[in-house]
Amino acid sequence: MDGGFRTGRDVVIGALLGADEFGIATAALVSAGCILMRKCHLNTCPVGIATQDPDLREKFTGLPEHVVNYLFMVAEEARVHMAALGFRSINEMVGRVDRLDTAQAIDHWKARGLDFSALLHRPDVPESIATHFVPDHKQDHGIQHAIDNTIIERCADALQKARPVKFALDIGNQNRTLGTMLSNQVAKRYGEDGLPEDTIELDLRGSAGQSFAAFLSPGISFRLQGDANDYFCKGLSGGKVAIVPPDAATFTPEENTIVGNVGLYGATAGKVFIRGIAGERFCVRNSGAEAVVEGVGDHGCEYMTGGRVIVLGPTGRNFAAGMSGGEAYVLDEKGDFSSLCNTEMVALESVKSQEDRDSLHRLLSEHLSNTGSANAERVLSNWDAMLPKFVKIMPHDYKRALAENAKLPLSTDVSLDDFSR
Repeated sequence: MDGGFRTGRDVVIGALLGADEFGIATAALVSAGCILMRKCHLNTCPVGIATQDPDLREKFTGLPEHVVNYLFMVAEEARVHMAALGFRSINEMVGRVDRLDTAQAIDHWKARGLDFSALLHRPDVPESIATHFVPDHKQDHGIQHAIDNTIIERCADALQKARPVKFALDIGNQNRTLGTMLSNQVAKRYGEDGLPEDTIELDLRGSAGQSFAAFLSPGISFRLQGDANDYFCKGLSGGKVAIVPPDAATFTPEENTIVGNVGLYGATAGKVFIRGIAGERFCVRNSGAEAVVEGVGDHGCEYMTGGRVIVLGPTGRNFAAGMSGGEAYVLDEKGDFSSLCNTEMVALESVKSQEDRDSLHRLLSEHLSNTGSANAERVLSNWDAMLPKFVKIMPHDYKRALAENAKLPLSTDVSLDDFSR
């Protein structure tokens, strides 16, 4: 159990409610020096914790002993409350909701209409049935049945001799984190550089489960005919993924959702081509991957720090909230994107530099080649007419850093009037 745990009393209450593990985060950070400035995503942490700025990191004065001391005090306070309740161990205390005085909370006016009977019910079970975690009990995750085991066997030549391997495979949504164990084998043998591009090519068919292609290593390429659940390509680490609707699909790909929420969460490298719309929070905390998608839901590119994203269609609200790095390009044919973008940390620009044009054209060409996207074909075949309809989303600080590195003066921000149709 976690969420707001700070004191020994919190731990005791959690145990009485049934928890046998406890997560403490904010208070531990405070003990190490955090002053809760809420600037973690801005790289301006004044006490040097959540920052990569070497000057700010010099301000960090925390020690591991500070956290250890704090946790000892939490344990000591918990011990005092346990003694008062007559418990000698956490295990004795787990699930003993009958020792909670709930009257004041339940009778509070804010609790009117709420039924806590299920939460506060203590089941009548024999003493032989443990109501707490038993260390000797080994959890069976069924990992020996994971489809990655089969994939790893069939990729032996690639893993052992770096020889190209290509084959097809049917999958289902019970196959979660497909590709992660394979990536582990690549990383253990070849490190973060992985294998040469397209050494392992899988042609997949079906509905992919959660975290499809998570942490995919360089040298692995997946092409999926079907759809995928949440956390699609989470933590992508250099692999390449393309997803398209099945050949027999009768719907228009560019108008339908094909991957779930939080796609490419925390991706660091690699390329993704999606012929369809992605759910909410697409590319949250992306720091290096390149992606092309036909549309996204709310909060696209949230907290993004690097990489490049192209959206060939509609976006939801709050696009680019907390975006401090990287670049995004949105095809704004309706002219309403400025009302959907959070411009607190970014500027909206037109695509003018040759470098931007080349990057956009390159990724769209790859998207067309990998997915057969009708949108990409339409844009590329009418390049001069369509280019002015793209909006470039550029973080203020990232633009300033690029200008400083190139020792060039900052260009004047482009007015939103430039995007009038």
